[in-house]
Amino acid sequence: MHRKHFVYLARCSDGSLYTGTCIDPQARERLHNEGKGAKYTRSRLPVTIIHTETFPSLSEARKREATIKRLSRTLKERLLKAES
Repeated sequence: MHRKHFVYLARCSDGSLYTGTCIDPQARERLHNEGKGAKYTRSRLPVTIIHTETFPSLSEARKREATIKRLSRTLKERLLKAES
């Protein structure tokens, strides 16, 4: 069985954006909000996952994650706007 992998952007309570990968976005959001997610998000709770992209492999998802992380905040916001 092949699992889907997701790249996600989460908006933190301070308005900042966090990018990560996971296999279950809802579960990942819950983990972040329980303080068990990334160190970055622990002091910026609550977080809300506001964007996901689906990939057939972890490798592809991680490549996209790296690409998104290199984007400026302005370009990340444009990506979010383009989706809506």
